[in-house]
Amino acid sequence: MKKIILIIKREFLTRVRKRTFIIGTILFPLLYLGLIFGTGYIADKTREDMKIAMIDESGLFTQNVVQNINAGEPSNHIELLPEATEHFKTHFDSIGYDAYVIIPKRFSWKTGIDSTPILVNTKKSFGMGAIVPIEKKINEMWKKVRNDSLELDSVKRGILNNEVHLKLNNEKNKNGNDRIATVIGYVSGFLMYFILLLYGSQVMMGVTEEKTNRIAEVVVSSVKPFQLMIGKIIGIGMVALTQFLIWIACIFLIYNVSKNSGSGGATSEMVGTIQSVFTSTNIPLVVGCFIFYLLAGFFFYSSLYAAIGSAINEDMREAQSLSFPITMLIIFSIALMTPAISNPNSSVAVWASIIPFSSPIVMMARIPFGVPNTVPWWQLGLSMALLVAGFMFTTWFAARIYRTGILMYGKKPSWKEMMKWAFRK
Repeated sequence: MKKIILIIKREFLTRVRKRTFIIGTILFPLLYLGLIFGTGYIADKTREDMKIAMIDESGLFTQNVVQNINAGEPSNHIELLPEATEHFKTHFDSIGYDAYVIIPKRFSWKTGIDSTPILVNTKKSFGMGAIVPIEKKINEMWKKVRNDSLELDSVKRGILNNEVHLKLNNEKNKNGNDRIATVIGYVSGFLMYFILLLYGSQVMMGVTEEKTNRIAEVVVSSVKPFQLMIGKIIGIGMVALTQFLIWIACIFLIYNVSKNSGSGGATSEMVGTIQSVFTSTNIPLVVGCFIFYLLAGFFFYSSLYAAIGSAINEDMREAQSLSFPITMLIIFSIALMTPAISNPNSSVAVWASIIPFSSPIVMMARIPFGVPNTVPWWQLGLSMALLVAGFMFTTWFAARIYRTGILMYGKKPSWKEMMKWAFRK
């Protein structure tokens, strides 16, 4: 046990003292800070409000309607013109307009309008992002014209715009919220997905680096391969968890600062939504299960990545080829997450949340829907037990490969040959 603790300490301290870890830990919050404030600043500076002339051949639109809509939304100012001469159509840009639209005579509040699009005539290049706000304003004007023509008051308009909204009522889980559970499920699943891929490959690279530097030869002479594998995986796992928690804390700290200062954009709103969602659910259960499945899933996959790292040399094409099946298991797990969130009680969701290779992602997608109402305690306990057992088995399996592969140089191994290493006495 003392040797394993020494290996864990060495792996953790060696990696957290590296410049790459320090720079990466600091750089990510700085990039997020730039994303929060930079995107909002750039969007404000690069946004170009258009001045559009609207020629109404139908005679339905009035100056009062146009002015009211412009007052409610000052950007992309629209002016109503009675007619458009050929001189105006040719020289509208020199007159001071960015574009003009012609409302055809076929417009009628009695028969409605057809699906033929109205052309926005311009001499500049604009993307769809510039056309959508103009379309929205004209539709608001058309809605006002239609309501006034039908003589609809506010009560009748409210009745006309009424829609049916559905909400799940789970009789077994009265306090559950399907929308919140869906958001938490997707966020947890994708976080798990990225962490397993990112830090799992770091374990593989770390083992490969030690092999090429001949450091492993000295270490293996004093400890058993299983002890070395356990210590290395736990040490790198602690590094990953430390960096991840620092990033999460910085992200929500920056969000709250940007919220109070009135800065930020779509990214800040997304983080705020996630924060409000997590504060409205069973935080101890979700966070506790997330940490467990994060560490256990990391240990499960990292042991396999470590086995690959011990078998390859410096050729990264070998690493990509041998690690492809492991990576596909993680990708397949994220593919199972969507049907599990849509129907967390289906047989696919249940079995995928119990089988070790997919349980870290799929179980975290099911847990927000309720324990024990959606996820019975026996399923959660069985999933955790099998994941721990799977981690112990894959670590033993990787250590068997590690003891041979770490001392082998200049040969490109295959999966068949690695299996022989694993079961060789």
